[in-house]
Amino acid sequence: MKNKRQFGLIGKNIEYSFSRRFFLEKFNSNDKYLNFSYINYDINSIEEVNNVFEQKNLCGLNVTIPYKEKIINYLDDVSDQAKEIGAVNTICFDNRKKIGYNTDIFGFSKSLEINEINNIDSVLILGSGGAAKTITYFCVNNNIPYNIVSRRPSKSLISYKSLDEQYFKNKVLIVNCTPLGTFPDVDRCPDLPYNLVNKENVIFDLVYNPNETLLMKKGKERGCKILNGHEMLRFQAEKSLELWVKTFK
Repeated sequence: MKNKRQFGLIGKNIEYSFSRRFFLEKFNSNDKYLNFSYINYDINSIEEVNNVFEQKNLCGLNVTIPYKEKIINYLDDVSDQAKEIGAVNTICFDNRKKIGYNTDIFGFSKSLEINEINNIDSVLILGSGGAAKTITYFCVNNNIPYNIVSRRPSKSLISYKSLDEQYFKNKVLIVNCTPLGTFPDVDRCPDLPYNLVNKENVIFDLVYNPNETLLMKKGKERGCKILNGHEMLRFQAEKSLELWVKTFK
């Protein structure tokens, strides 16, 4: 184990995370990755990340809730795209420099593509954290109007209570960027006016556990096309591995 290339996930309450299972299966099924290992770094505050960086043979990291934004201050450099997004979910170690990237944007775009979700009229982004920044970046770069909904409204954020029928007209992509509905709290969901949700709307819940969240169930009842975050996670993970391998080749 001590000679293995070490990878891992930084986050909070990540015992059931997708990443560790995905990467260990990937590493164990391919001879060229047999020298790779992946573990979870479950930390209670971002300050603890310095202890993670001191681990031996560390070659790459993923970052998840709630540290995708806070991690930036602990890195030596950040890619232009991740800088523009304002969130990092992948760290490469290049000549001892810690460099941040965002592969979530690739995963999100690819998921829309394979599910043939196109010709979107507007996007309703639920939540305002690191994941929401990625979706905002997607909207801006594709010239798609969007609104960010938050429990703490401001000049740039609208409240759930202010949502009326105008926000659900035409092909609206509703993206849940909050952890609401994640196992074990499967009986929770964003506080949308579900009576206004309709069959023209598409619900993309970035939560992947359970496979069908309460938000998705409510959307399905209203005739929406629904999808969870599993494919997005898989695509962003593949892109993370690609970046890591390039770094130490």
